[in-house]
Amino acid sequence: MTKDVAETPDLRFDPSGAAFVLDPGRPVLAHGRDLAAGAHVAPHAHPRGQLLWAAEGLLRLTAEDGVWLVPPGFGIWIPGGTRHAMRVISRPGTGARTRNLYVDPSCPARADAGGCEVLPVSALLREVILRMADEGDAARLARLGAVALDEIAAARPAPLDLPGGHDPRLRRLTAHLGRHPADPRPLPALAAEAGASPRTLERLFRAETGLTFRDWRGRVRLLAAVGRLERGESSTTIAHSLGWRSTSAFVAAFRSHFGSPPQSWLRGRGE
Repeated sequence: MTKDVAETPDLRFDPSGAAFVLDPGRPVLAHGRDLAAGAHVAPHAHPRGQLLWAAEGLLRLTAEDGVWLVPPGFGIWIPGGTRHAMRVISRPGTGARTRNLYVDPSCPARADAGGCEVLPVSALLREVILRMADEGDAARLARLGAVALDEIAAARPAPLDLPGGHDPRLRRLTAHLGRHPADPRPLPALAAEAGASPRTLERLFRAETGLTFRDWRGRVRLLAAVGRLERGESSTTIAHSLGWRSTSAFVAAFRSHFGSPPQSWLRGRGE
């Protein structure tokens, strides 16, 4: 999708110790970090569920079953035990401000969720998270945590996910398109690099991602477009650089997926 910043040792960080605390008496713990562009945490898992909120900056989270983009104003719910990695993909010089809630396994927060989900963070939840990050009184933390759990449970997922797959041939192709979303080649040309026939790949896309190849490629381009919008690029520049035939075609595709045109969505995200 977006080009990764080169691996730099001082940009790697470890997950918070709060994620590993098992204590039903402290059902929701809070932790925050300010991170530079390119900061990343290696793949890991922890017993507590996590709401990772991008107060500022653009984040990308990867797990075995997909990729999720987390723009400012959104959070991502990560079920306990899910192996995942995160990277800040904000433009250089801007970084990210993240605030996290870690939920004890004794308190199911999104019991029906099948995996990670990007969620809009309501104004109420935003203020609760900020208060919890600075609160030291255990009783107040418990009460604020109960409100946070209600808001997390009520949030409706946003379409900022890119389903993955497990077949190595499919993963070779999706990894390539993730790095090069503007690649214009049709499936028969791409299939040769993946080591499978076009028919096999179409079947794998439907079976393992729930999308056709065409729809999956359209979605990877839309998620790349979100990253570029956050970096301040215009719709015209994005349309031409990511392979849409015109600006209006890009705007129509964006509106169909996200419910509003690019600039309107950018202004109103998280509302």
